[in-house]
Amino acid sequence: MRDEPVFDPADPDAELGSPLSVAISRRDKDTLQMVRRAVTRGEVMLAFQPVMRASDPEAPAFYEGFIRVLDHTGRIIPAADFIGVVETQEIGRQLDTRALELGFRALEQEPSLRLSINMSARSIGYPRWMQALRHGLERDPTAGERLILEITERTAIVMPELVQVFMQEMQARGISFALDDFGAGYTAFRYLKDFYFDILKIDGAFIRGIAGAPDNQVIVEAMLSLARHFDMLTVAESVESLADAEFLINAGCDLLQGYFFGAPTVRPWWQQGADRRRA
Repeated sequence: MRDEPVFDPADPDAELGSPLSVAISRRDKDTLQMVRRAVTRGEVMLAFQPVMRASDPEAPAFYEGFIRVLDHTGRIIPAADFIGVVETQEIGRQLDTRALELGFRALEQEPSLRLSINMSARSIGYPRWMQALRHGLERDPTAGERLILEITERTAIVMPELVQVFMQEMQARGISFALDDFGAGYTAFRYLKDFYFDILKIDGAFIRGIAGAPDNQVIVEAMLSLARHFDMLTVAESVESLADAEFLINAGCDLLQGYFFGAPTVRPWWQQGADRRRA
């Protein structure tokens, strides 16, 4: 996910009505309207991408479910196009809730599936999200051990005490936690020893083209060493070439994710099977 600038009425340029502030304001309002419309009409879905084992690059260890919405034309809109605008608002909590509900539905459809779902640490204090989590765990006794919750680094460090308590409670119920987008500009290494994340996901900015980028190689190797010290599995995000995959495997990365192995799809294999049975 990426941050997007949000219109701030207190900004001096906004008060002057500069062309840039007006354009940002209009874009953000349109984005909010699109997302609210999609949530209201139930036009929200997950797109699933495999996360592969480095030891067997043809075998998915789990899948990640990315939130998607439909715009007024029916186009599927990825989270990168709207999450920065909605993340701090209630509509962001509603999207997190819907993503979790859809994730539990997928786990119910396919008993062999292990799935990760993105969440903001802000959703921990949102009653509807917590209700959806507890309801999903109660409905399926196996769901906890097959669910991974991905928390972005930038939200985890905003409320570390709340996140720490929540993680301890949920890990006792079998849920694993991944620290998402590690190294994306919000790095706080001191929190790693307190959070006890199970998985460390290295931001794709360090992974794309790594086979030919010595500086990124040094940084990623340091991250891999850090993860091993804290007994965390590592996922390299945005793996897009064979050369990058081979470098990461040789460097000791545990799991690989990216377009080289498969793009996110809203019709994964387990849903296709269900569609054929209904037909």
